[in-house]
Amino acid sequence: MKKIAIIGAGPTGIYTFYSLLKNKMPLSVSIYEQASEAGVGMPYSQEETSKLMLANIASIEIPPIFRTYIDWLRNQSEEHLARYGVEQASLHVRQFLPRILLGEYFRDQFLALVAQARQQGFTVNVHESCEVTDLEATPEGVRLWAGGAAVSEQFDLAVIATGHVWPDESEATRTFFPSPWSGLMTAEIPACKIGIMGTSLSGLDAAMAVVAQHGTFAEADNEHVKFIPEAASPGLKIDLMSRSGILPEADFYCPLPYEPLSIVTERALAKEIAAGANGLLDRVFNLMVEEISLADPQWSEHISLHTLTADSFSGAWFADRHKHDPFRWAAANLEEVERNKRDRRTVPWRYVILRLHEAVQEIVPHLDEEDSKRFNAGLARVFIDNYAAIPSESIRRLLALRETGIINVLALGHDYQLEVKERKTVISTGDKTYEFDVFIDARGQQPLKTKDLPFPTLRKQLLATGDDIPDVGKDYTLLAPAAARGRIAFGALPWLMHDRPFVQGLVVCAEIGAAIAKAALEPAAGLRRRLPFIEM
Repeated sequence: MKKIAIIGAGPTGIYTFYSLLKNKMPLSVSIYEQASEAGVGMPYSQEETSKLMLANIASIEIPPIFRTYIDWLRNQSEEHLARYGVEQASLHVRQFLPRILLGEYFRDQFLALVAQARQQGFTVNVHESCEVTDLEATPEGVRLWAGGAAVSEQFDLAVIATGHVWPDESEATRTFFPSPWSGLMTAEIPACKIGIMGTSLSGLDAAMAVVAQHGTFAEADNEHVKFIPEAASPGLKIDLMSRSGILPEADFYCPLPYEPLSIVTERALAKEIAAGANGLLDRVFNLMVEEISLADPQWSEHISLHTLTADSFSGAWFADRHKHDPFRWAAANLEEVERNKRDRRTVPWRYVILRLHEAVQEIVPHLDEEDSKRFNAGLARVFIDNYAAIPSESIRRLLALRETGIINVLALGHDYQLEVKERKTVISTGDKTYEFDVFIDARGQQPLKTKDLPFPTLRKQLLATGDDIPDVGKDYTLLAPAAARGRIAFGALPWLMHDRPFVQGLVVCAEIGAAIAKAALEPAAGLRRRLPFIEM
């Protein structure tokens, strides 16, 4: 049997395992998970989240494993769902639910995968509470170190599916948390002045983790949500901060799966890439203008789309929100989004931008240095704002906190200083200074480089190739060095973000898993082209 090691049993590892079962040839699969339960995934675990934290993906979008998420939910008891504030009778495929429930789904499916694999003749070994500390690629195979010792067997393919990487809990103090997943969930946060860097869903999740200790949310019949603070928590004040001070919008209704684009097609992008890096960003933006104009001529005229450039489009996108109070905008946007969901109405300009982000991502590795900076400063911000729309319930809770005077939003601008002191965190802008008793950095996952790999021997091997980021092929297996070629698959998202800045979500995890599973049956030789992988 070919021996496969999967390091990490979150969504990417699970979808890789699931795809391996589609092969007729039995394999020997060893799964290593540092958490106590394999198959849950850090964002969905009981230890790292709470029932107030919602997954921003619904069943209709989640690639099924044996059964769909909605079917699994409908098979749960009313009592179990009620623990998370979910009514069985109201379940539907576009519903956003607590992350913990999604973690339970993945755990159940993982256990079913193990049973099915063994039934198909696979040899399966699951190692829980077992951290892989090192890897080494050799001509004979891949060596692993786990649980403080070398693993006796060598593997034909090792899959790195370690997911997001956050600062260790040891870096957190009682007053400073380098991420919402660095001890915040188990910390006792007093009712004091709290600063949260980041206004996306991660920032809102951090706020929910805090307020859950100081009150409860109650929903009226008209879907209006109120926050009822505890009498002992009058001093609770939270400032959400970002450079722009803009809040994300609510998730909007649109057809799924995505309808195909008409202008910005795979063929059109390949043609522009082949024409060279010089002017690539502007040529592709011109294609975007055609696509957006075709999809929504009225909105295109409203923002004077044909006068905009790849640099000025971002300003036009955010212009209206900058003119309004962020909470008033959030309330109006929520009302619009909910009305469109009831009427099943798609806003064409929102939908076309949503589809464009995956297509346009294909050009990112081919941009020259200057255009790469322009892209990150402009179009990337638009795409991220669009696809990172958040559940309506998260907006309702945010507005409920605003009504009680607990939460505020600060726009820091691009020139600010952050100083972490012993008992306070101080942020200084040009004319203002803000002090916080507790500070949480919730800016999300940052791209990582080879030097950040947690596996010393493999890190040394990759650094010797001279590549700042791991060089992988279409199937995500390493292209260099020679000993690692085709033997180690890189499915860890932080190291893929350089060439694919929008790589995120369970759909991507499933696509990565399917590609890696194909590699499992290929010989460990033969060069493949470097990323980007053709988008799904």
